[in-house]
Amino acid sequence: MAVRAGDYEILEPIATGAMGAVYRAARLDTREEVALKRLLEERNVRRFEIEARLLSSLEHPRVVGVKEHFEHGGDLWLVMELVDGPSLYDLLGERGDPGLPVDEAVEYARQMCEALAYVHAQYVVHRDVKPDNAILGSDGVVLVDFGVAREYEQGGTEGTAVIGTPGFMAPEVLGGVVSPRVDVFGVAATLWTLIAGEPPRYGEDAMLPVEPYLAAALRAGLELDPNRRTGSVEAFATAIGTRVTPARGVSLANSLDEPGVPRTLLEAILRAAVGVFEAAAASLALLDGATGELVYEASWGAAGEILGMRLPPGMGVAGVVAATGEGVAVPDCRSDERFATDWSARTGYVPSTMLTVPLRRGQRTLGVLQVLDRRDGRGYGPGDVERAAAFADLALMGVEVEVTGRETVVP
Repeated sequence: MAVRAGDYEILEPIATGAMGAVYRAARLDTREEVALKRLLEERNVRRFEIEARLLSSLEHPRVVGVKEHFEHGGDLWLVMELVDGPSLYDLLGERGDPGLPVDEAVEYARQMCEALAYVHAQYVVHRDVKPDNAILGSDGVVLVDFGVAREYEQGGTEGTAVIGTPGFMAPEVLGGVVSPRVDVFGVAATLWTLIAGEPPRYGEDAMLPVEPYLAAALRAGLELDPNRRTGSVEAFATAIGTRVTPARGVSLANSLDEPGVPRTLLEAILRAAVGVFEAAAASLALLDGATGELVYEASWGAAGEILGMRLPPGMGVAGVVAATGEGVAVPDCRSDERFATDWSARTGYVPSTMLTVPLRRGQRTLGVLQVLDRRDGRGYGPGDVERAAAFADLALMGVEVEVTGRETVVP
C-alpha cells in the first residue's frame, strides 16, 4: 500500500538522522521524483514557513533546490530536488584507502566552499556540513539537506537547539552560537575525513601527512575557538591552495533595472536591513510625487514580484505609514485589518509579521522601508519601530549623499 505525504508518494528511504528522515518520493500528478524530508525538530509552524520560504529562494548550481514545504499528519515536510549520485561519504566508503587522493579531496572541499560562500552571502548557515550532505552530481558537488539551516546575525546568534553531527559540528554550537564559522569547521572536518578516512577528534594535536600549507589550513579551520578559526569559507579555500569561483548563484537582493536610486545602493540598504532586523525579506518603495502612489523599487528575499508594483495612496500598511509618517510594527499580518492581504498575495509572498517605517526628509515622507518576517518566528513589536526609524534615517542619508542634486531621485 502506497504511503503518501501531501501530494507525494513515498518510494523508499534515503537517509535518517536525529533531525528527520529523507525519502525518495514522486509527485502524484507528474511522477517527478524528489527528495522529501520529514522534519522531527520541534519548532512552531510559523518559523518553519519563514525558513522554508527563504531556502526556496536560494538558487545556485552547488546548492540543492528547495521546491516547496507543507504540513501533513502533524509533521513538517521539505520538498527538495533529487540529486542523482553518491554522497562523499559513500564515495569514501567505495574508494577510500583509507582516504581519497589529496588533490581530489581538496577539489571537493573547494566546491563545498563555493556553495557555502553563496549561502552565507544570503545570511544562511547550513550547520550540518559533512560528507553525507555533499552529493557528487554530474557537475560536481551539490550541498544538500538544508532542513536544519539557521539564519545568523553578523557576530553570531543563539540557536534554539543543538544541531549537527559529532566530529563535524563546531564546539560553539553546543552553546547555541551560530555563525558562518560553524560551516568553516564543518568543511575543514570534511576535508580531513576525505583525506584520513575518518573524522578528526576535537582538539587533536596530530596532523595528517600532507603538505605544510594544507596542514596549517586544516589546523586553522578546526580551531575550537571560533575567534581563532579561519574567518570565512573563501579564506579557507584560499588557505588550501584553491579559490572560490565568483558567485554564480542568484542573489536575494533585487531592484529595478532603472531605479531612481542607484541599484547597488538600494540592494546594500536592504541587505543591511535584513541582517540588522533578522528578517527573511525586505523591500523599499518611493512615493511618486505625481500620483501619490508607492512604487516598489527594491526587494531582498522571496518577494521579487513586488518590483515595479504601485500601491494606491493609503492602501495597506505601507500606504498608512506613507500617509501618517509614523512607523508601524505588525506582529501578525493576517489578523491586522490594515494589511492588504489580496494585494500581497499577488506577489506570491504573504508575510507573517512586518515592520514598516517612513523614509523622511524633514516633514516630508519620501517612501517606506519594510522588513518582513523575523526568522525566529516571533512577531515584530513597538520596540522595533524606533530602531527601524533610526536605520531608515541613516539609509536616506546614504541615498542623499550618493544622489546629491538629483531631485528626480529623492522628490
